[in-house]
Amino acid sequence: MASLTEVSPMIKNLEVGDNKAAHLSSSGKPPRDLSLMRHYNSTAWLIDSEGDKRCGPEGEHNSTFKPVFRSGSWSDKGPKRSMEDEFICVDDLTDNIGSSTGAFYGVFDGHGGIDAATFTKNHILKLVTQDKHFPTNTKKATRNAFVKTDHALADAPSLDKSSGTTALTALILDKTMLIANAGDSRAVLSKRGRAIELSKDHKPNSTSEKLRIEKLGGVIYDGYLNGQLSVARALGDWHIKGTKGSLCPLSCEPELEEIVLTEEDEFLIMGCDGLWDVMSSQCAVTMVRRELIQHNDPEKCSQALVKEALQRNSCDNLTVVVVCFSKEPPLRVEFPKSHKRRSISVEGLDLLKGVLDDL
Repeated sequence: MASLTEVSPMIKNLEVGDNKAAHLSSSGKPPRDLSLMRHYNSTAWLIDSEGDKRCGPEGEHNSTFKPVFRSGSWSDKGPKRSMEDEFICVDDLTDNIGSSTGAFYGVFDGHGGIDAATFTKNHILKLVTQDKHFPTNTKKATRNAFVKTDHALADAPSLDKSSGTTALTALILDKTMLIANAGDSRAVLSKRGRAIELSKDHKPNSTSEKLRIEKLGGVIYDGYLNGQLSVARALGDWHIKGTKGSLCPLSCEPELEEIVLTEEDEFLIMGCDGLWDVMSSQCAVTMVRRELIQHNDPEKCSQALVKEALQRNSCDNLTVVVVCFSKEPPLRVEFPKSHKRRSISVEGLDLLKGVLDDL
């Protein structure tokens, strides 16, 4: 950490350029059964959103699979007076790394003004690709970029020091995808229609974050870190952080998740908490899959998710990015006649119930 406390002069001088009710649980949030949605491995049949089609069990991985990246995004300020979200979509990193086999995406949910989110959007990709560890160690390069961005927010004289932002990024090189998250935005992968959560929501009341916060002298009041923030990790917010490089209850350190994409991985959804407050991960995947089968346009998919969240009375800004890994839409796998009356496992029934609860 100590080596990251100094930000280059270039970074120090950078400045910002530029009413349908939801099916909610008793806590007011969509159900999130992690055993169901996170790294779910059952091969039970799953009802597709078309109703008469099915997603079959996992097949053999094709070693010749080469992802093709295309994306779409949509934002809406929702019922809030101003828009504080930002996002970035780069389907081809040729100009950044001299290769067309990479992509980069990010969602930045700002608070206390737009300064931190806009600054992060404008500079984090450059900080990742120019780090000395890139591309041999993308985890270290990405972690360094988050910390450098956080420190640069403290040094830039024109930026509001009380502005902060969550940061969720996806860096893809060839078939390897690295998800980095600091905050409560979320990345969800569709693996043949199954929702796989690739990030954790950094809420102050979550067990791991609560322990970390209290160990560092922080307190949680009514779900808010030090009674001020509803997130446990963020970039910026230097009005409540200590000196650069010191341990702080509000962390800028991202949690990382790395996977190797296969032909079973259809698309990635990245969204701010305004989406996930009113929609479960599986519901979002089911909606996007249905939309892609109809028109194969990731931007329309993002718009549909935002529209649905607004209809479910989301009370926050909304930003969604949908990233597809193929030029073709997800396959409609027919349910073989010999399987139509076959019983499924208990795990499959639980998964089916979770999908139907959200529809």
